[in-house]
Amino acid sequence: MLLACTLQYSGAADSLSAMARPKVLESLLEGHATPEGTRRFQQRFARTQPDHFYRPISDGTIVSSLGLGTYLGDCDDSEDARYTSTTRAALEKGLNLLDTAINYRCQRSERAIGQAVRTSVATGAVKREEVVVCTKGGYIPLDRTPPATKEGYRGFLDSEYYGPGVMKPADVVSGGHCLAPRYLDDQVERSRKNLGLAVIDIYYLHNPEQQLDVLPRERFLTVMRDAFSTLEKHVSRGVIGSYGCATWNGLRVPPESRNYLSLEELVAIAREVAGEDHHFRVVQLPINLAMTEAVRAPTQCVGGDRVPLLEAASRLAISVVGSATLMQSQLSRALPEQVHTAFPGFRTDARRAIAFSQSLPVAAALVGMKSLSHLEENLAPPSII
Repeated sequence: MLLACTLQYSGAADSLSAMARPKVLESLLEGHATPEGTRRFQQRFARTQPDHFYRPISDGTIVSSLGLGTYLGDCDDSEDARYTSTTRAALEKGLNLLDTAINYRCQRSERAIGQAVRTSVATGAVKREEVVVCTKGGYIPLDRTPPATKEGYRGFLDSEYYGPGVMKPADVVSGGHCLAPRYLDDQVERSRKNLGLAVIDIYYLHNPEQQLDVLPRERFLTVMRDAFSTLEKHVSRGVIGSYGCATWNGLRVPPESRNYLSLEELVAIAREVAGEDHHFRVVQLPINLAMTEAVRAPTQCVGGDRVPLLEAASRLAISVVGSATLMQSQLSRALPEQVHTAFPGFRTDARRAIAFSQSLPVAAALVGMKSLSHLEENLAPPSII
């Protein structure tokens, strides 16, 4: 899966000057999502959203079962403005789960989400403890715009990462993925500054199965153990609330696949690192009408049983967030009649596809939204039949 503004090249300048970068905020907004705050958020929307619209996740915080995603879009100021305004509107309409990643749109998505949260808190629209902000680290992020050439990209790596000792070339796989401890330390701090938030509520390792394209499994498990240890350290520091893995293929493919991830094994690593009080709490993977492996395919082994991912997560007390809910808009049109019958009362196929994902035992389904019209469409309740 090609991730936005990680290894893309366009007509931008080869070097990224300090003048082109946004100013670093002098202070970060304090606070973090809490069970009490998110429950208060749920109660505020009791008249407009049914009880089952909000669900528990992670440490008992409550999240909207529709989450706002920020993957797609151009790396420009106008797209930033659309994401910021839509995120503010989403918070005012009852969504409190915001999902991004440092590499999305060359760090711009993090900055747009952060601006929306800080402005909404400053205006009194929400309180910081009512909002669950999630981001991811693993893919090397570009800054504002992609370099024009591979040489420009290599120069960027030298000046930004290799030269300062953040990571070594040997730490990088597939030209742009790294989970080394010093690199994760760097990425957590960059994400906090991009967001302008003192605490990241959920921090995901981004597609860790990418490492299995290169590493033997035993070496991969060592990388994951070191990464979990690093993230537990940041939990202890109070800069992230909990952590997880945001995956694409790893949790959907059978155990014999090279890039297979075992949820039971990941939980065991977390327990090894931090005991029963570990903070590995959430996984994210594609779940939609066309990608139903998490529901139907027994890809996971738990206690000797072969079960689908959602069953495994339930047994292991891990929350699940579904991504690619509309499969980059491919499920927003021309759905078969049986889907219309199964989800009556909805006006659009996009809304039916979202309803399918929300009908599953997941904490939330993520949908990329950067316009008020799409936000309102995706929140529309079914009409009474």
